[in-house]
Amino acid sequence: MSRRYTQGTMEFFYGLSHYLIVTIYDVCFRGEVAGLENIPKTGPFIIAANHASLLDPPIIGSQVPRQMRFFARKTLWKNSFARWWLDGVGTIPVDRDGGAIKRVLKALQNDKVLILFPEGTRSPDGALQPAKPGVGLIACRTQVPVLPARIFGSFDAWGKSQPLNLHTPVAVSFGAPLFPAEYDDPAAGKDRYQRASEKIMAAIAELQTPPETVV
Repeated sequence: MSRRYTQGTMEFFYGLSHYLIVTIYDVCFRGEVAGLENIPKTGPFIIAANHASLLDPPIIGSQVPRQMRFFARKTLWKNSFARWWLDGVGTIPVDRDGGAIKRVLKALQNDKVLILFPEGTRSPDGALQPAKPGVGLIACRTQVPVLPARIFGSFDAWGKSQPLNLHTPVAVSFGAPLFPAEYDDPAAGKDRYQRASEKIMAAIAELQTPPETVV
């Protein structure tokens, strides 16, 4: 099903936002997208992606024909407009010291899709950064499939400390889902979550830039 015709399956505000972001992406940042066939059509799962720009969550979300849940720093709620929009699309506020695990578990129990970033924060230069244990912890606790995704060009479009550059192509590759047996090793002890995150990050690193479409 085309991403332009999936909004009817979403809550009204999320569906409207999804449609607008799809339009903005197509006009301002459209690049090639590969691996859409790997996105599960039902059930809960986690999308784990690299993170180089504030554009990453909405662009990845615009390619997924299902309603998703996102994380954002709690400080963003200080702005009244941002608070209105973040609440409207069901964003989960996160403090720097944590406190969102219960909301994550509840979202996944309700068959939601989450997007998480193993690097923990935006890359300062666009290059992949080492994984932190947070994504591994959530994946191991929930035992859901993890869909690796890699976004290309978002740092050039709007990287950290960089100006917004419209009409910069941003491409996305989705890999095959990783199942718990592929990323979780309970015998790893105290390193379990870190190792899970590293396996997930390795799957992201393996993804290549989508080939150009031949017209």
